[in-house]
Amino acid sequence: MRLFRFLLNDNSGATAVEYGLIVSILAVTLFTALGGYYDLMNNMFGGIANTYEDATR
Repeated sequence: MRLFRFLLNDNSGATAVEYGLIVSILAVTLFTALGGYYDLMNNMFGGIANTYEDATR
């Protein structure tokens, strides 16, 4: 019974859960923000590659 009361009053795992939530929110935010950036960079370097290819013909 004493172990059960101890486990009910133990809050040490709450910090780990909070940090996990913060990390997951940051990961989703970065994934969303960098998704558009990836498309922009891919188009830019694709255009450069096409221009270089046309210039070397």
